[in-house]
Amino acid sequence: MSDLDRVLAHIDHDLDAALERLFQTLRIRSISTDPAYAAECRACAEWHARDLAAAGFDAKVRKTAGHPVVVGHLRGGGGPSALFYGHYDVQPVDPLELWTRDPFDPAIETRADGAREIRARGASDDKGQVMTFVEACRAWTTVTGRLPIPVTVLLEGEEESGGRSLPPFLAAHADELRADIGLVCDTGMWDRATPAITTMLRGLCGEEVVIHAADRDLHSGVYGSAARNPNHVLARILADLHDADGRVTLPGFYDGVPELPATLRASWDRLDFDAAGFLGEVGLSVPAGEAGRSVLEQVTSRPTAEVNGMGGGYQGAGFKTVIPASASAKVSFRLVFDQDPDQVRAAFRDFVRARTPADCRAEFTAHGSGRAIAFPSDGPAFRAAAAALRAEWGREPAFAGMGGSIPVTAELKEKLGMDVILTGFALDDDRIHSPNEKYDLQSFHKGVRSWARILDALAREAG
Repeated sequence: MSDLDRVLAHIDHDLDAALERLFQTLRIRSISTDPAYAAECRACAEWHARDLAAAGFDAKVRKTAGHPVVVGHLRGGGGPSALFYGHYDVQPVDPLELWTRDPFDPAIETRADGAREIRARGASDDKGQVMTFVEACRAWTTVTGRLPIPVTVLLEGEEESGGRSLPPFLAAHADELRADIGLVCDTGMWDRATPAITTMLRGLCGEEVVIHAADRDLHSGVYGSAARNPNHVLARILADLHDADGRVTLPGFYDGVPELPATLRASWDRLDFDAAGFLGEVGLSVPAGEAGRSVLEQVTSRPTAEVNGMGGGYQGAGFKTVIPASASAKVSFRLVFDQDPDQVRAAFRDFVRARTPADCRAEFTAHGSGRAIAFPSDGPAFRAAAAALRAEWGREPAFAGMGGSIPVTAELKEKLGMDVILTGFALDDDRIHSPNEKYDLQSFHKGVRSWARILDALAREAG
C-alpha cells in the first residue's frame, strides 16, 4: 500500500474519533458578534490550538484587537508550502424556537432518505469544514509521521462579525504566514455528488441612502401633493437603477467587465445547470436580471445592483396617513473582474444626488467594500487539486464562480501574494446562518479523504 492508501484507510477507521473531536468544538458557543460570548470565543481558540498541537502542529493562540486567532505550523515534505484558512466563530442561533434541538448539543440525525447529517450551529459553517482539513493532516502525521508538504493553519474568530482584526494581523505577520498556495474550505459542492473548486468570487459595495425632505412627518390630507414625499423620490431613484433590459444604469458601471473567456463558458455549459430548478427551490419560475444572460452567468460572473431594504413612513399595524420626513434604502452592488468598488460607490452617490429634488437632501453611509477576485484554474496547484477530487468523488470537479464574497481571499492575494484554492464540501441545503444548520456525514467523511488526497497531489505536482 502507498502512504496515501494507508492514510485513507486510517481516516475510515478513525471516523468515530474524528466526529467526537468535531463535536467537542461544536459544543463551544463561539458567537463572535455578541460580547456576552467573548470568553467562549477565547475558549474555542484555545481548544483548536490544543487540537492542532495534538495533530503535530506548533500551534498558539495569538492576540488581536478583537477575538484571537490561532496559528499552527507543521513542516512537511519538500513540496509547495500551503496556508490553510478557516474560522472558528459562528452565527447567533436566533430564533431559538425554530431549532429542533439545542444548537450547541451536536448529534447525528438520519433523514427519511437514509442520509445521515451532523446537526449543530457551526456544523457546516465553518467548524465542520475546518475539521475536515485538520483531520486529514492528523491522519498523515499519525500514519507517516509528517505531512506531504509544509502547512500553516490560520483560524480566525471574527469572520461572522466583520473580520476587522484579520487584515492588520495578516499585514503584521506577512513573512510568517506567506506560502506558495492558499487553501480555503468555506465553500461548497456543485451538487451532492460533484465537488467544486471556486475560481471566481464577486466583490461587494454596500451603501445606505436616506432622502430627507420636510422637518417632520406631515398630514397627507393637508400637505399631499404640495410637499415632497421622500418615499416617492427614493422609489423613482431606485427604479432608475435598471433599464428595461435589466442592465444597471450607473455611468461607468460595466467598466472592467469583459465577456467570459470561451474556455470557462464552455466548462460551465458542461455543468448542465438547472435554472428552472434553481429558481423553483425558492418558489420562482421567471428569470430576472440582464436580458440575454443565463441564470448561472448572472449569479456568478455578472455584476448586480440590489435593493436589500427600504423604509419610510408609518409601517406599524393599522393605517396612518402621513408623508414621511425621510425614506431610506440599503443597496448592495456585487462586483466582478476589475470593477472598482470606490468608483461604483461614487457613481451611485452622484446618480442619487442628480435625481434628488432641490428641497430634499441625500445622506449616505458606506457599508463595506471589496474587489472581486479570480484565480487561474489551469495553474499546477489547481490541476493537482482537481485530480485529487476526481479520484475521491469519481467525477470531474466543477470549476465554478461563486455569487457571494469571501473577503479573506482578496486579503491573502493582496497582502501575501498567494493564489487560493477554494474547495469545500457544504451543500446548498445545509441551512448555514439559519436554524437547524447541518453538515452531511458524507461531506465530513469524504471531505477529510479529499484533503488527504489534495495534500498528496500538491506534493506530487511539485515533484
